[in-house]
Amino acid sequence: MITVDVDTLTSDFLRKSGGVALIDGGLATELERYGADLNDPLWSAKCLLTSTHLIRQAHLDYLEAGADIIITVSYQATIQGFEAKGYSAEVGESMLRKSVEIACEARDLYLQRCHESSVDCTGDGRIFKTRPILVAASVGSYGAYLHGLDVHLYVGSEYSGDCGDAMNLEFLKNFHRRRVQVLAESGADLIAFETIPNKLEAQAFCELLEEGINIPAWFAFNSKDGVNVVSGDSLSECAAIADSCKKVVSVGINCTPPRFIGGLISTIKKVTNKPILIYPNSGESYDALLKQWVQNTGVLEEDFVSYVNTWCGMGASLVGGCCRTTPDTIRAIHKILPSRSVSTPIVEALQSESGRVMIKTA
Repeated sequence: MITVDVDTLTSDFLRKSGGVALIDGGLATELERYGADLNDPLWSAKCLLTSTHLIRQAHLDYLEAGADIIITVSYQATIQGFEAKGYSAEVGESMLRKSVEIACEARDLYLQRCHESSVDCTGDGRIFKTRPILVAASVGSYGAYLHGLDVHLYVGSEYSGDCGDAMNLEFLKNFHRRRVQVLAESGADLIAFETIPNKLEAQAFCELLEEGINIPAWFAFNSKDGVNVVSGDSLSECAAIADSCKKVVSVGINCTPPRFIGGLISTIKKVTNKPILIYPNSGESYDALLKQWVQNTGVLEEDFVSYVNTWCGMGASLVGGCCRTTPDTIRAIHKILPSRSVSTPIVEALQSESGRVMIKTA
């Protein structure tokens, strides 16, 4: 066992990943490509009830594309959301654990395939290279839950930060607390707080992490103007909140058009020395009322990939994709990232106890 401080977790992982780590891409995109119907309040988490094999395959697709970090299907999986569908809180908690179990199973299967493969890269572009791989348990914002409920007033609220007048810090902490506890104890390597829309929710997540959560986390905000987070709150102030929390090991941006990323990186760098993570969407617009993406509003895949070197040059050290990006996107990014170490240990388990992270290598 190798013991690593939380403060050095990301830097150690990045060193073993060759300087830049690759996050996976859009999960719902792949599930739909395999035929899953996600027109449901649970969105991609619906597959936890109906088609776990598709989730596992999507994770494998991204690992074979070169991803070093895979994010679970729990973004819109809330205990309250399962209860609204008629399931018990116990079932909801079970589904959260299952989201992590599936990702860990996919990692184990992939590493076994790497061990059995005679080549690092096959003729069809699949990558079978033994390397450290982390599982990040996704936690979406409260607005994602409202969006799932299809409350007309709040449709798309994770992209606006408008979650109602009654919103306050204690309400958000109470809403997220059990979900975060379950995911923290599920075997994930870290928690990925995603599309955080405002300072209030960022503060709620920080305070929850201090309530005995024993694995690290990253904070990813989203922006629709390239200056502030979607609520209009200052990105600098949001990133400073993340920087103040010891359990947060990386700060950055997700689900934001690529054209805004450079400026947002510059803003984040002014308030934190923590590694910066970037996983934008394709740049396409989402019609929240129709619940569909507007075609021909995004960037071409080759243009998306062409941004990556610029982002890395500006300081991003964890990069990937969000909505509407695919394994092909991640594979293309992998090709332009710095070369990886020839020999890297396999990360079999990563758990945190009393602020320290235990990494088992082989």
